[in-house]
Amino acid sequence: MPRLTHSRTQLTSRRLPAAATDPMRIRSTTILSVRRDGRVAMGGDGQVTLGDSILKSDAVKVRRLHKDSVLAGFAGAAADAFALIERFEGKLEQFKGNTKRAAIELAKDWRTDRALRRLESLLAVADRECSLIIGGNGDVIEPSDGILAIGSGSTCALAAARALLTHTALASSQIVEAGLKIAGEINIYSNQHITVESL
Repeated sequence: MPRLTHSRTQLTSRRLPAAATDPMRIRSTTILSVRRDGRVAMGGDGQVTLGDSILKSDAVKVRRLHKDSVLAGFAGAAADAFALIERFEGKLEQFKGNTKRAAIELAKDWRTDRALRRLESLLAVADRECSLIIGGNGDVIEPSDGILAIGSGSTCALAAARALLTHTALASSQIVEAGLKIAGEINIYSNQHITVESL
């Protein structure tokens, strides 16, 4: 059974899927989520890259699920991510909107199902109560500070969000937008065409 862990770091390196540990595999994406004052926001940039070419600059990588009550963003292969989001939405329906339970069950399937194990993507999900990163080795990680970031620009976005959360009074959506813009200025696989959703 996958265990829910709390961490101040984005992800630990000992049990991550290959897509999470190989920066060459997770490109063209930065997803950032911030929680403040009872509200949570999640955003993503719009760049899609193949090799050294930009194929698309306005992709939408953050979705509202389960009657608009859950936010989900993805990093990694787009087709894999869509399959995982669809499976996660099914789990949300099955467990009546219980995000943690749905995440744990998805992670369990992802780890044990032969077809799912080959999917190279990470999911970031958030509702009004929790923010989670779901990985392919059965990892379900809840950051203790309410900030999560995945994708190629995640380190830049995470650092910017932590600084803004500590030293400003900006709302969660404003922090997400600013953090993603900073990541887009630094990371070559991210851009500044940003989509932000809030709960």
